[in-house]
Amino acid sequence: MQHPHLSRRAFLKGSVAAGIGITIAPLGSRAFAALFESRVTATPEPWASPGGARFRIDAFSKVCGGKVFARDIRARDMPGWPRQQGHAMLLKANRADHAYQGFELSSLDESLHPDRIVTAADLERDGIAFPDSHGPDPLLPQGKTPLYIGHPVAILIWHDFARYRAAKNALKFRDDLIRYGAATGEVERPPYGSFRYVRVGGDTPFAPDEFSSLKDSDLFPAIKNRRPVWPDDPSLNGDVGERGLYHAQRMAEQLEQPPENWEVFQARYTTPYIEPGALEPDNGNGWFDADSGELHFVVATQCPQEAARETALMLEGSRFAVRHLNVHPGYTVGYGSKDHNIFVYYAALAAMYGDGHPIRLANDRFEQFQSGIKRHPFDMDYRLAVDRDSLKFQIFRAHLDVNGGGRANYSASVAAVGATAAQSVYYLPRSDLATTAYPSRAVEAGSMRGYGTLQTMAATEMMVDELAERLGVDPFALRRANLLEAGMKNTQGAIPGGAIRVGEILDKAERHPLWQERHERRDARQAEDPDHLYGTGFAISQKDFGTGAEAPMASVEIDAAGRIRLRQIAIDMGTGAATSQAMNVLEVLGRPADDIKTGETDWSELALETSGNPYTMSQDEQDRLSQTPRWTPRLASPSSASNSAYYASHATREAARLVFRHGLWPAALSIWRQGIYGGQANPYVIRLEDARWVEGHLTANGMTPLSLATLAAKAHELGLITGASVHAFNRWSWASAEFALGEERSRLPLDAVAVKYGDGADDDKRRLMSSHGYHLLDRQAMRYPDVQLNNAHVTYYSPVATLVDLRVSKGSGEVEILEHYSWVECGKPIVSELVMGQLEGGVAMGIGHALLEHMPLYEDGPGNGSWNFNRYQVPLARHCAVWKQGGEILPPLSETDPAKGMGEVVMIPVVGAIVNALAHATGQRFRDLPVTPERIQEALHG
Repeated sequence: MQHPHLSRRAFLKGSVAAGIGITIAPLGSRAFAALFESRVTATPEPWASPGGARFRIDAFSKVCGGKVFARDIRARDMPGWPRQQGHAMLLKANRADHAYQGFELSSLDESLHPDRIVTAADLERDGIAFPDSHGPDPLLPQGKTPLYIGHPVAILIWHDFARYRAAKNALKFRDDLIRYGAATGEVERPPYGSFRYVRVGGDTPFAPDEFSSLKDSDLFPAIKNRRPVWPDDPSLNGDVGERGLYHAQRMAEQLEQPPENWEVFQARYTTPYIEPGALEPDNGNGWFDADSGELHFVVATQCPQEAARETALMLEGSRFAVRHLNVHPGYTVGYGSKDHNIFVYYAALAAMYGDGHPIRLANDRFEQFQSGIKRHPFDMDYRLAVDRDSLKFQIFRAHLDVNGGGRANYSASVAAVGATAAQSVYYLPRSDLATTAYPSRAVEAGSMRGYGTLQTMAATEMMVDELAERLGVDPFALRRANLLEAGMKNTQGAIPGGAIRVGEILDKAERHPLWQERHERRDARQAEDPDHLYGTGFAISQKDFGTGAEAPMASVEIDAAGRIRLRQIAIDMGTGAATSQAMNVLEVLGRPADDIKTGETDWSELALETSGNPYTMSQDEQDRLSQTPRWTPRLASPSSASNSAYYASHATREAARLVFRHGLWPAALSIWRQGIYGGQANPYVIRLEDARWVEGHLTANGMTPLSLATLAAKAHELGLITGASVHAFNRWSWASAEFALGEERSRLPLDAVAVKYGDGADDDKRRLMSSHGYHLLDRQAMRYPDVQLNNAHVTYYSPVATLVDLRVSKGSGEVEILEHYSWVECGKPIVSELVMGQLEGGVAMGIGHALLEHMPLYEDGPGNGSWNFNRYQVPLARHCAVWKQGGEILPPLSETDPAKGMGEVVMIPVVGAIVNALAHATGQRFRDLPVTPERIQEALHG
């Protein structure tokens, strides 16, 4: 999953981009703690203990309505801002086949006319250039055809709420506001991205590949008449491309003329265009102080660093002469829809043109449907060959068309991730996966939960189930014969990390009564209830987590009283990341963090710099830059791609380990060795690996248990390490370097470390703490993962399987989920209750994808501004069998298992399970989602 990179100096407190100073201070930071953070984390009783979490750290604020989101902030809440809050709205074109000729506001009473109108002409005159990554024409100039339905043409600004509200009500749902000229047809553009992944394995699944993306290269087409053309221009891929396409052609020929003992299955699958439905619509609130040249900006985003960087670049060289940008990211939610979102920059623009007034740009729900990021519709052509005798899959060929809507967003990446995930849990000795993301006049699609894998893996499970039926074999037997096992390679030629436990999940699911008794239960129910059809279905999936360029940061400090303070760069998107990160230090430091700040952006003590793109840089360039002590391929990751449980936790745990190993542990040894001849420790051999926390007290090999407060006081007295800030980088493998910690030199899975010494540190140590109160350590022997690992695309996986029991009304075609049960393997859960919460929510989303949620793509769709939840059906409690749902987390293999990201995979197998259950009930196979009552009626009755 490729995200925009940070190619300039780290955007920390006091950093500069495009000549504009930047401060990023979250609303939960120390500067705003008195206003906001106490409302979020204040609880009437302890939320956790050494025994574990009792409830979420923000539980009371969430339940009681006290949690403050970015959307809640007004000018009067912000220190130093003017108190009068102004408001803005976007005026949008509602068609995309005629030239735009301006807008007409004469229907508004003159008293309600905007105080300021911003158009494309203003942006050009004032020297404002939107981020290139969001494409041309953020505000459409007159004479051009809109790129998509809902393309903004102007920002309308009012300095007070009453006139804004009245004017917005008067303008809503009117088709006469925009003037159009001659018919032009839809704007034709080349694809957003097109890729091909070809793999030909060796003689065994463990032998070297003959050809693969990791061993050789991904393949890229020539684009002619806005379509990819294969074979491609040899200059794009050279000899490697010719070899890859040769293998692809051989596979295609064999699928057309297969051996006699092969069964070749071919089917086309389609998925819907979906609104994420995040409870907090897009919003931003800003104030430009022309006297000081400062732009103050409250924003809802998953990546504050990107928002700050791109806003600074947008305003570089403008007539406004912005000198400093103060960005305040707030708590937000979005399922990915606030990742790389153009709305951020419209909100910043509104503030710039506020004439000294704070201006809030915030979508209502109609506007969110009209312009918010959507889930990509996929059109998938699958072919799968299987040996009838062995049941082994032979060739998988998938060609995907992905509709990205009117702006590129992450469409190319979503298409790529969908293709590389299509293999699901199966080993495929030969595969040819081609994928293209196309522009259209639909509202843009982007980083929505599932990120392409929901579409492709659900289709794979539907295909495998139908193929088993065609072969007349048990669907579990077919799956089990083809499972990807540890040490085997995925469709890019990479070996997945660690043990692969999908076989255990299959065994549990196959033994479950929902599956074992499915035929008898169906027949008995249908005999008692002839108006309905009953069925049970199963599906299993495993999804990657991470992006291939993850860069977590964390800081852990312990004061002399033993209170633990944790700072984390990850944004809590409602997933419980604040709770889980606070719990991450429990095993290392004996109890959860007392104080947790997520979305932290001031990492001045690490003094990191970036340059280049971690996805495209050459190995030589990386090797050269690695010798620069403060260089890293990437400064920060967005909070996406299920990256908190594993990647963010890596940084938290490594920081905590440094504090323990070089602070608390030597403090403990000092206490245990007090007295003549080495005190109580003298008769024993005390090793670090013997250290254990028991009810919040540290012991080792029979030593007196010591409280954290006692250890912290001693560590501070001795001037030991009592704080550590760390940065790490992961390209499907962790970067590592050697760091000197006292007299000890250690290789750590980190690329930057800064430490803080206790209150009793001597003058020499105090002088070392010159990097914003920390001692920034020099690194040696830096090792970054090989850039060829970019072509692995995936190495970390979490699997989930789901059984669904349902019934179908013969008359109406309505589907009712009666029961569902899921299994998830996510390593060692940090907080099991959060895992189950994610599972239950993901299943609900999957039910919506399979049965309920869809919109027209174009003129009758959300871009016309008339859509809301009155027209869009999301799953409700009655759709989800909430009282008959169950789930199980596989126990970890050992206490050393890492936690795995699972926030996206939990919504995938329920889709295939529902469709397979419908086949069991109706005898009909459905390949187009959602499976609506109308489609069921048509299948049942013609």
